[in-house]
Amino acid sequence: MRNRLTIAILLSLWLIPSIISSIIPSDAIAQGLSAQRRTQEIVASFNKSKHSIKERHGVRVEKFKEIRSEPEIRKAAADYAGTYETDSGYAFHLQVGADGRVQANGTEPAPRQESQRFTLTNPRLEGALLTGTKVYEDGTTEKFEGVFINRTDRDSPTDNGVRTFGLGVLYDPPKMNPEVGFVVTRLFYQQK
Repeated sequence: MRNRLTIAILLSLWLIPSIISSIIPSDAIAQGLSAQRRTQEIVASFNKSKHSIKERHGVRVEKFKEIRSEPEIRKAAADYAGTYETDSGYAFHLQVGADGRVQANGTEPAPRQESQRFTLTNPRLEGALLTGTKVYEDGTTEKFEGVFINRTDRDSPTDNGVRTFGLGVLYDPPKMNPEVGFVVTRLFYQQK
């Protein structure tokens, strides 16, 4: 009796992984974990914390700034649709059709001009992570990665903060303009 039970347990432990892998391919599991990991990496790049206290001649000056970001996963892709804009005036437009197809275009900093336009091709939305390929007006292409995030800005430790929803985009390689002297590694497009 014990031998049969042991054989049955060993057989089931051997068969279960093959049954699961036939239902859910291992590359789909790995891709999902990869998207989650990349989402967390991008979100972490939008966090900031600074707290300093200086005293001089009996005067105490305290500076505090905290920005906390977290991914915003919504039930349907259509819930992300809308217009997003940065403080610098760069825009990102996201449309989602009734069939779930995503279309996007926008503007961003450019090397030799104020801004450049792009259209997002092959957009994919995995959780809060939006990826695709940017195609510029001159035909050049570049990888696109962004995460829909809720960002909370606090100006003091007792402040509840201001919460803002938007799209955080990373630039790899960074956007550089030697004539103006800026380097942009990321932008936060706030939903309007």
